[in-house]
Amino acid sequence: MTEAASVPGAGTSRERDAAPITAPDTLNQYTRQTLERHKRQGLDLALRARWATMAAVAVLLILLRPHWDMAYYVGILGLLSLNGWFQRRAGRIGRSRLELALIALDLLMMTVGMVAPNPLNPDAMPLAMQMRFENFIYFFVILAAGTLAYSWRTVIAIGIWTGAMWAIGIGLAWYFTAPTPGLTQAVEQALPTARMAEILDPNSFQLDLRLQEIVVFVIVALILGFSARRFDALMLSNAGLERERANLSRYFSPNVVAELSTNDEPLKQVRHQDVAVLFVDIVGFTEFSAQRDAYEVIEVLRGFHARMEREVFRHNGTLDKYLGDGLMATFGTPVAGDRDASHALDCARAMIAVMDRWNADRHRAGDPPIHAGIGVHYGPAVLGDIGANRLEFAVIGTAVNIASRLEALTRPHGCRLVISEDLRARVLTEQGDDLLQGFTRCPDQTIRGLEGVRTIWTL
Repeated sequence: MTEAASVPGAGTSRERDAAPITAPDTLNQYTRQTLERHKRQGLDLALRARWATMAAVAVLLILLRPHWDMAYYVGILGLLSLNGWFQRRAGRIGRSRLELALIALDLLMMTVGMVAPNPLNPDAMPLAMQMRFENFIYFFVILAAGTLAYSWRTVIAIGIWTGAMWAIGIGLAWYFTAPTPGLTQAVEQALPTARMAEILDPNSFQLDLRLQEIVVFVIVALILGFSARRFDALMLSNAGLERERANLSRYFSPNVVAELSTNDEPLKQVRHQDVAVLFVDIVGFTEFSAQRDAYEVIEVLRGFHARMEREVFRHNGTLDKYLGDGLMATFGTPVAGDRDASHALDCARAMIAVMDRWNADRHRAGDPPIHAGIGVHYGPAVLGDIGANRLEFAVIGTAVNIASRLEALTRPHGCRLVISEDLRARVLTEQGDDLLQGFTRCPDQTIRGLEGVRTIWTL
């Protein structure tokens, strides 16, 4: 039964402090929904396993006894397969009494099929002889399938119901069946010991062995039931971890989340490292926001940030922080790669393409276009945690300042993207000039806050 500082991916401190806190009951609801999803997946698996098992058993029975009277048992297997489909349908609504009834019907059909005489079998043999075929082992198939999809309580119920039905069925057969005359006496005369005669008596239901079957089956069901309960607890715990990781991904980029979740202290060591830094900012946003209501401004910012953030993550970048109408991203953090500069430039080009598509949609809706400037640089930076009780991962240094200044140069140069000579050289080293097509070299450029002149490239 189905039961503001440099923080990767974070907004400003005010935004983070205002974020809603997940209540325990909401967390419990989330984990329960996760468990129910796994249960439904288990029902699908249980149904496929049932059909495959019933087909295999049918073939086995026919191979062991290729007689037409086997059609009776093949028919029962067909009914069990059909009942499994009904159980899957009933399982869609979660906890269902109908599903419980269908499980009980499974057990009842199997009990009747194993205990009652086969109406298609012309052989006149004592009913007790059917116990010699050890058909009870097939109940373990139903029990095993139950562990795939049902709650631990239902697994235990299958064990108890099976034991009860089997005991009742054997008891009724023993009480109402008259022994075949002469067989018991003939066996006693033919065998040297009373114990052998008792074991081989065709009229004997061997009630001690039937009791042993019931006890062993119930014990196995109890063990599997409590194992399923432990598995449910582990699944709930894992669902909680998934939620925690999902919450982390709201503030951190996926590569940082991976580092945080797989290492105890992945970010604490302060280090110098070459990274690619990207800044993107909306051009003329102050004038844009002054002419519109706050709701529209926020919606534009959300749309812009969502699109830019998606490209950062898609190109293996780390969202360092939001900057009002812009954002800063780094590539090669927290762990350096062999294509960090290329990923950063590829991300910048993708951002331009995304902005073009967004502006096309805005034009069709009658809204004004949104323009953005992008600056990208590759160079050394300092990486590490800052803070005490509330740690924040920081990327600082000249590389950050240069990337920010390059983004500002998109206005006077009337372009959409400015990259440094250092980034261009690194991209050439990593993969060649495929990503560098269309750039114009601008030498002897003065960058505010930096001494000397530099060469930049504009797109």
